[in-house]
Amino acid sequence: MVAKKTAEKVLETEDIPQRGYELVLVISPEVVDEQLEAKVDDVSRFITERGGVISSVEQWGKRKLAYPIGHFAEGNYVLSRFEFKPALCKQLEASLQISEDVLRYLLIRSGD
Repeated sequence: MVAKKTAEKVLETEDIPQRGYELVLVISPEVVDEQLEAKVDDVSRFITERGGVISSVEQWGKRKLAYPIGHFAEGNYVLSRFEFKPALCKQLEASLQISEDVLRYLLIRSGD
């Protein structure tokens, strides 16, 4: 017997309130300062174009990694705090995963 699939109720993104998030990026140390600024601006633009609100962006500079990633022993760290719709987080993570300059990222929901 084959179970019938029922139509699932799809929540509209307008009904879900924005939540606070923190995003830490580890960007390749081979990226020069101008490209680093452009990469941070690209991520910020991605968030704001989809209705997000950025509260702060902190560039921590080049720091030693806890373990090597690829052949890199250090990376440029950037912390961004923003409000965003939870349904759009998958899109943000997908865009970060395909970026060659982003070595690692961590997106967490903040307690605000």
